[in-house]
Amino acid sequence: MADIDISSLSVASAQDALRRGDFTSVELTQSVLDTIAAKDGAIGAYLTVDADGALAGAAEADARRRAGEDSDLLGIPVAMKDIFNVKGQPCTCASRILEGYVAPFDATVVARLRTEGAIPCGRVNMDEFAMGASTEHSAFQVTRNPVAPDRVPGGSSGGSAAAVAGGLALASLGTDTGGSIRQPASFCGCVGLKPSYGRVSRYGVTAFASSLDQVGPIARDVEDAAILLQAIAGADPHDQTCLDRPVPDYRAALAGASVEGLRIGVPKEYFVEGTDPQVMALVRAAIEKAAAAGARVEEISLPHTEYAIAVYYIVATAEASANLARFDGVRYGRREVGPDGSLQSLYDLSRTHGFGPEVKRRILLGTWVLSSGYYDAYYNRALKVRTLVRRDFEAAFAKVDAILCPVAPTPAFKLDSTVNDPLQAYLCDAFTVPANLAGLCGVSIPCGRTADLGLPVGLQILCPPFEEPRLLRIARAMEGLLK
Repeated sequence: MADIDISSLSVASAQDALRRGDFTSVELTQSVLDTIAAKDGAIGAYLTVDADGALAGAAEADARRRAGEDSDLLGIPVAMKDIFNVKGQPCTCASRILEGYVAPFDATVVARLRTEGAIPCGRVNMDEFAMGASTEHSAFQVTRNPVAPDRVPGGSSGGSAAAVAGGLALASLGTDTGGSIRQPASFCGCVGLKPSYGRVSRYGVTAFASSLDQVGPIARDVEDAAILLQAIAGADPHDQTCLDRPVPDYRAALAGASVEGLRIGVPKEYFVEGTDPQVMALVRAAIEKAAAAGARVEEISLPHTEYAIAVYYIVATAEASANLARFDGVRYGRREVGPDGSLQSLYDLSRTHGFGPEVKRRILLGTWVLSSGYYDAYYNRALKVRTLVRRDFEAAFAKVDAILCPVAPTPAFKLDSTVNDPLQAYLCDAFTVPANLAGLCGVSIPCGRTADLGLPVGLQILCPPFEEPRLLRIARAMEGLLK
């Protein structure tokens, strides 16, 4: 058995080693499984590990390679957020209400990864139904930030980021509804990519907020993110919100990456009171490096940013209320019936004991804003303001090629510090939710660590919808400047 240190491997470097014959996919996968067994107890990234399935998939990948096949993901194990249906594996969305549910099919993104030869090796923790910014709202366990174990890994894709940052996975897939890929990537020091709305299929991905959810990769570097996006992007007849547009060669877009001559916008609304001074200093230092490398930097305004959080927590909770109505104890998942055997008791008990506090809070908020007498006052008005947020970005991108700003107002915060203060937790999303409201593509890349505690800080790069090649090229160039 080859001695493989997966903490030092990227997807690209692992694939190069597989092509050279340095090790087999079975040996690589076994090393991943051994590392999870040895180290995940201190992190808590994985909810379940499919060792038998992963090794079988690795053996198949090795056979495909011997038969002459090749791809950038052939034989690469990938961790999956517990929100994706993977045939034969549990899909609980970190919720008690889905205990016992085993997926009967593969989500489209999972099927596409399998086609490329990637191996879904395990399911990683998340905030229940992707509702949260810390992964503390999982029904099953706490996930710790590998960089600072007394702090959160971010959320809702905290298990995905913790697995990659902790050396427990080469890469992972997550979902981003209001920052749930970019924020944990920032907190853990990874690269997290949120594609444009409609770029990647969501068929087989449990829905939180259908007009906001997007699937994307969390990886060690920009090249790996491009490789994963290449595999999962593209039209899908099973998802009518997934647009039928050509998929560019994202990895090729990285060639000769440079910021020279680019127009970079810096939104003044993202550098405001309440943002950690160390975060602002690191992000501004990154922007100064872009300017020194030939970018033209100018301050811009996104005037409706201040309303984005309020809009998001109306639209997202309303859609969550509708989407989660299907979890009623009747068809699958948790089922509890009271002594009277009534349908009402089935609904009451299944949901009362199945949903956690944060999910209940958002269902209640969403049901309220959709109710008679409040729909126009809240939900309909929020949709109008959402349009204004989108128009702010359209006006900005008429003048600049990309926007650079912080991912989150703070570095990773301490465990338990926001559990009883949901409003404070919601404000963590202030710099990420606007991109979801507008359907933009965005990425978080590491831009340094705080001087006092050494906590990772992410630089957020935003581009117009379906400009992922531009986004990745800029991210790659900035990655080089910041090393």
